[in-house]
Amino acid sequence: MSLGHEKIEKNVGLLIVLIAVAVSLGGLAEIVPLMHQAEAVTPLPGVKPYPALQLAGRDVYVREGCGNCHSQMVRTLRFETERYGHYSLAGESVYDRPFLWGSKRTGPDLARIGGRYSDDWHRVHLDDPRAVVPESNMPAFPWLSRNSIDGAQLAHKMRTLQGMGDPYTDAEIAQAPKDVVDSTELDAVVAYLQGLGKHAPKGG
Repeated sequence: MSLGHEKIEKNVGLLIVLIAVAVSLGGLAEIVPLMHQAEAVTPLPGVKPYPALQLAGRDVYVREGCGNCHSQMVRTLRFETERYGHYSLAGESVYDRPFLWGSKRTGPDLARIGGRYSDDWHRVHLDDPRAVVPESNMPAFPWLSRNSIDGAQLAHKMRTLQGMGDPYTDAEIAQAPKDVVDSTELDAVVAYLQGLGKHAPKGG
């Protein structure tokens, strides 16, 4: 038995292939069952595809790497639910591409941030975090208030998402450029943050 292991361990090419096979099988064992569970693909009550401004804000949020420091997944541990609220459910993130779940927390989890602070607080915080949280090590994002939203590009993205199964209507897509006219990336990120967790179950 040990001789077989020695042969595999000394053959780097074979070892890489076998590792890839093992990882692939493990991944399939984890992912495939979820594809057949209704709760993983059915939106929670009230959860709909992001409105135009929130969708634009989510794109900026992803582009700026906010998810590298802020998770959006409240785990089922008691100390998590007492701090953040109900643990995260797959039905909240049905329309998220890419998913922003994870456990990396240089900053606090944002899954339930919607409505906790005013729009003005978020604007100041994004422009100069230390103006509202003196001990913060979050970088400032002053350029967001200077960058405008490209409505035509946003409508194109919504059309693509529609093709992938998101239930955007043709009317919503046509309206999108008008919904974001004169809006900045800062407006969009604030709108996105204010929508997070709004449809989560109450309680822990």
